[in-house]
Order: sequence, then C-alpha cells, then structure tokens
Amino acid sequence: MALFGKPRYTIVKVAKKKNIPEGLWTKCPECGEIIYNKKLKENLKVCPKCGYHFRLGAYERIDITLDKGTFKELDKNMFSKDPLGFKGPKKYKSKLEGDIKLTGLNEAAVSGKGRIKGKDVILVVTDSRFIMGSMGSVVGEKITRAVERATEAKLPVIICSGSGGGARMYEGMFSLMQMAKTSAAVSRHNRAGLLFISLLTNPTMAGVMASFASLGDAIIAEPKALIGFTGPRVIEQTLRQKLPEGFQRSEFLLEHGLIDMVVARKDMVDVISRAIGYFS
Repeated sequence: MALFGKPRYTIVKVAKKKNIPEGLWTKCPECGEIIYNKKLKENLKVCPKCGYHFRLGAYERIDITLDKGTFKELDKNMFSKDPLGFKGPKKYKSKLEGDIKLTGLNEAAVSGKGRIKGKDVILVVTDSRFIMGSMGSVVGEKITRAVERATEAKLPVIICSGSGGGARMYEGMFSLMQMAKTSAAVSRHNRAGLLFISLLTNPTMAGVMASFASLGDAIIAEPKALIGFTGPRVIEQTLRQKLPEGFQRSEFLLEHGLIDMVVARKDMVDVISRAIGYFS
C-alpha cells in the first residue's frame, strides 16, 4: 500500500512537441553555443560567446566589406572546362555542375570593383564552398585579370582567400600554372608601387597560400584561421611527432612572423581602410 493512501505511481501527461521550424539556430563548432541565426548574421557570423568566425560565402564577404551599392562584378560569366576529361569516383564535370547548383556561383572566385569607406579598390574573394575554393584555370584567370586591372587603374587590390583545396588537381598542370600566373601579376602590381592586401580566412592552404596569398604588402588574417601548405594531420603522420599547440593557426603564424596582423571580422573594414590610407 502506498504511503499516506497516495497512488504508487504518478501519471504525467507529456504535451506534444510543437513543430519548430528548421534553420533558425546554428551550433558553434568551437564552444557548442546554440545561436539564433538572425543574431549570428547581425554579428557578422561570429559566435557572440567565444568569437569563433564562421565561414562566409563570397557575396556575404563582399557585402560586409564594400560600401553598399558600390560593387560592380567583373568576369562573371567565366566557367571552367574539363581539359583532362578527368574521371574518378566523381567526374570533374559532375563536380562542377553540383557545386554551381549548390552555391549559385559560376566558379570559386568572385571579383569586382567597389569602394571601402569611399576609397576605390579591386576586390577578389574565393569561396570554400565551391570545390573547397581551389584554384583552377578560371580562378587563376579571374585573379590575374583583377590584379592587372588594378595595376592599369592604379588602384589597391584586396584578395580574400578562403581556399582549402589549393591548386585544383582535376585540371592537372593547368591548375599549377595559375600559381605562377597570379604571382607574376602581383609582382607587376608591386613594381608599379601599388598596394596589395592579402586577407587570409579559414582555411587558406596549399597552392593558394604558396602563391599570391603570401605575397601581400600587408597580410591580415582572421582569428584562428587555418593557414599553411599541408594540413597538420599529414605533417604529424609524416614526421611522426606531435605539433605545437595552435600550429598553423593565425595567432601562431603572427608570433612566428609569417603574417602581419590578426584582426577580428568586425574591425576588418576599418583596418583595411586605414592601411589604404597609410600606403597611399
């Protein structure tokens, strides 16, 4: 018999779970905070708790970098071909078609002319969602043309790299040629006495980092961005030893002299604007 005459078990009625629309919240991969997407967007896609910088798409980056309404896109209708007829687990053509549909981009780079706090600039942004932002013939050509236009117009050029794929090996030697081509364009821009700001975001790796991305007059990185040539796991497996904590992250590279500044996203426009003013 239950104590004091009460029933042994209590029946609890559970209310039906209300339908919560998907896509309203995002979990921070760094601290696990659940963030309301509207709040995340207002905070420039930076976690308000730990400062983790989420990746931005190319047009998102352009929108928060340039003065409103000043962006004029260049070379928009350039598409990659399949010079090698690449066949693997997935054909190159299928990969291109899939990423075009997924991202709404024609390629992994977007270039154009605009203004930052009233100052004219040429801006290029690579997008890691499109074949990891890797550099094939079209990406290399877009970057080269943008830098050459900046040289001709005597304008500063800003290249924001978010490329985890390096050179796009679906195109073989054609992709590797882009490293030399983009670097040569940057060299001519430099000899003309003009400013090149290289902005490194998470991730900037391999052939991109080994070419134009490392040649900036000012090299600025977002916090905790992965930057390097080969990924840390591959290095550890090759050397068979543990790498230092924070290896290949922005702060580690700043401490060792590879980059010039680590700047939070909310401060980036002000820093770039001041740099343009100083160099001018």
